[in-house]
Amino acid sequence: MTTYPVDMTVTPEVETFFDPATWTFTHVVKDPNSKSCAVVDSVMDIDYSAGRITYDNADKVIAYIKEKGLKLEWLLETHVHADHLSAAPYIQQALGGKIGIGEKITVVQDTFGKIFNEGTEFQRDGSQFDALFKDGDTFMIGTMQGFAMHTPGHTPACMTHVIGNAAFVGDTLFMPDGGSARADFPGGDAGTLYDSIQKVLSLPDEMRVFMCHDYGPNGRDIEYLTSVGEEKTHNIHVGEGKTREDFIKFRTERDATLDVPRLILPSLQVNMRAGEIPTDNDGRPMLKLPINQL
Repeated sequence: MTTYPVDMTVTPEVETFFDPATWTFTHVVKDPNSKSCAVVDSVMDIDYSAGRITYDNADKVIAYIKEKGLKLEWLLETHVHADHLSAAPYIQQALGGKIGIGEKITVVQDTFGKIFNEGTEFQRDGSQFDALFKDGDTFMIGTMQGFAMHTPGHTPACMTHVIGNAAFVGDTLFMPDGGSARADFPGGDAGTLYDSIQKVLSLPDEMRVFMCHDYGPNGRDIEYLTSVGEEKTHNIHVGEGKTREDFIKFRTERDATLDVPRLILPSLQVNMRAGEIPTDNDGRPMLKLPINQL
């Protein structure tokens, strides 16, 4: 029987915020026995065509935490997102807390540091973050313990954060009728993603699974919560014992038909810096537009 470094009888209280512009969920995860909480996968707003950053989504999260009198201890990133920008530093400035991501962020920083032609001033050691999680590392949110499960494949740095009886899977899995995330970004791999999904599905069937994204397939309402048991049985890409070979074939063929995410260029530049916006030589916020690099 598999043992895990958290008490899975603990049920964290989860408040979820949805950003329809990027189809992204941000979760506020509260310790049921204290006022401590964490924020998973925050969103910073960008008007790409106007080059304007705003913080409406983050302000809603900040207002909720303040209204409830909560103490923010962690700002957790499941990975370096390619479809939305992280608001972690903005929320941290308002409420405190530590920003954490998987230790393989260094691989992502090295890869995209080259693509964006970043200079030597861009550190590729993950030092922009307060904590770099290894597989199995634990952390506390008040009296409640969580642990980081390395689930690469979508990106090398993907982490599933398991907190009590809740797993926050990032882009590793979608709702059962949504399947799984693409694996064709630099450093991604369909076979590795399949293995990571099996790792998530080894958690207890009753484990709650919280999404990072949902796109309402077939016109259904947006949803963000399922369970390991539901994913094992009904996930259209990996459920009912689908083989690794079948998954790799399907995922590779499907990924070849997908467009590049609309916000991939600003997202990567910001998120590999823990949510900080890069600046030019004069200290002005500035993003790059590399040509034919992705």
